[in-house]
Amino acid sequence: MTDSVLSESGLRAPAGTEVRAGPLRARYEAGTLRYVTLGGHELVRQVYAAVRDHNWGTVPAELHDEQIDVDEPAGRFTITFVSLHQQGDIRFSWRGEIDGRPDGTISFRFDGQAGSDFLRNRIGFCVLHPASAAGKPCVVTHTGGTRTESAFPQSIMPHQPFLDVAAIRHEAASGVWCTVTMEGDTFETEDQRNWTDASFKTYCTPLNLPFPVQVSAGDRVSQNITIQAQPSGPAMVAAPQMPTITVTTARTPLPAIGIGANEDGVSLSGFERETLRELKPAHLRVELRAGDPRLDERISAATSDSAALSCPLELAVFVAADASAELRRIADAVQRARPDIARWLVFQDRAHATSPDILRTARTILSPFDAPIGGGTDAFFTELNRNRPETSLLDCVSYSINPQVHAFDHATLVETLEAQGETVRTAQTFCGGKPLVVSPITLKMRWNPNATGPERPTPQGELPYRVDVRQMQPFGAVWTLGSIRYLAEAGASSLTYYEATGWLGVMERESGSPLPDRFPSQPGTPFPLFHVLSAVNAFAGGSVIHVRASHPLAVDALMLERAGVRRLMLANMMASPQTARVEGPGAAPITVALSAYEIHAVQSGSTHG
Repeated sequence: MTDSVLSESGLRAPAGTEVRAGPLRARYEAGTLRYVTLGGHELVRQVYAAVRDHNWGTVPAELHDEQIDVDEPAGRFTITFVSLHQQGDIRFSWRGEIDGRPDGTISFRFDGQAGSDFLRNRIGFCVLHPASAAGKPCVVTHTGGTRTESAFPQSIMPHQPFLDVAAIRHEAASGVWCTVTMEGDTFETEDQRNWTDASFKTYCTPLNLPFPVQVSAGDRVSQNITIQAQPSGPAMVAAPQMPTITVTTARTPLPAIGIGANEDGVSLSGFERETLRELKPAHLRVELRAGDPRLDERISAATSDSAALSCPLELAVFVAADASAELRRIADAVQRARPDIARWLVFQDRAHATSPDILRTARTILSPFDAPIGGGTDAFFTELNRNRPETSLLDCVSYSINPQVHAFDHATLVETLEAQGETVRTAQTFCGGKPLVVSPITLKMRWNPNATGPERPTPQGELPYRVDVRQMQPFGAVWTLGSIRYLAEAGASSLTYYEATGWLGVMERESGSPLPDRFPSQPGTPFPLFHVLSAVNAFAGGSVIHVRASHPLAVDALMLERAGVRRLMLANMMASPQTARVEGPGAAPITVALSAYEIHAVQSGSTHG
């Protein structure tokens, strides 16, 4: 993972090379161009090229022969490299060339060739327009030369807002327009906030074409992206600013925050229970399937664990072929265990969303338990947005999120935090005021609802694809704090984070990591994100005081209040030290120095405490 710095525009910039094309500034990093700005206004968030396999998996890149030539005084640069993508039977390489010219033009050239036969879903460029473009006017040029006047959607759009795209000209700020031209394929645009990416993505190869596609050794792909913008006046340079957190008077209730039971269904040890009690979880989520031969054992273990943690169960029930019979079997098993139930969440196994027929059946069978019955999707928010529920059948609406559908670096994960709140706001527009349950929230994708074939097996001695070593690192803690902030401020009712113990948990198992060389945790030790959840749950039943972050990709914050006590938790989202200013009505500003990925808490009864 890369270090980061704060650019003059205040945007999060991975450590790399700052480049300038006349009035345009950007950061180049490892074959990608990020944060293209004009006078502090973000024009393009990122331009990169991807090789996606038959399951939409991103084939990792190895860079070779990288040459960087920057002439800062002249406002020009040239960067060339070779990107090699190898995984399983896939062999593909391409030569990249990025040119920046003094007239404010940046071009990015892709020339690639397949070195083997394989199946692909996409090869080529993706352009990310920043989420700040939402609601801004744009003009779309189509491949035939016609133009359509439109705007980037304000709420998250379930399907592609722009089709048959050859160029997009959009207003980045008052009087500041940017034009991005795409050549070499037909492009279209999707609202990536559906997957909590803070961007709109214009990508090559329309999804209405069949996929996966057979690629043969020797096949070539060539594309070009051009970015152009001109300043509208002389005052187009933004001065560097200290990240500032401004406390406001707005507030929302703090959501109920729980954790997930371990997927293996093994009951917690006495030591693990004692440690997790400090967390004071609002609930313990357990997943139940009627065909599980260990169903009664799993329910019994979860019931015992939840009683030890003094919290109810969130029962996520998955049905397949015979919903009525399966729900009755699960209901009978739950009745025998007699747990305290926070809510039922009803899903169809490996389906995108719960159907109305399943929900009607669930209401008939599960109503005697006198607990709320919810549903929606166990997959991405996308699936809920595209399969909007019949809310009259639901007491609450649920969906799951993770930040690593399209990209995996630190900077992109921090970008996703703001978009999490947008999923809640968009869901509120079609969920009829029903409570929104975001469950579970994980660092990595748990399963792929869009896979067209089986997943590749985990190589011997490697971590499973669902595991991210950042689970046990300080970065996981600052990301969790940001996630709570944006979901809570948007009005989510309940949140479920991670699992109880292990690689996907909030602490390491008492027995330790099965692969300590790959996941070097200490047996029985809470991860840094444990302490974030514990500190927040100490304010259960209280409120979240809304804050504004001037540079949220650098420093963010969460402010809590209960019974007259306030706690401000400042988080450095970067791997370099930051100094932040905190201000608000009725209190003198304070300045706080933060080391890499540090969380600093200030507690008092003051406005900023």
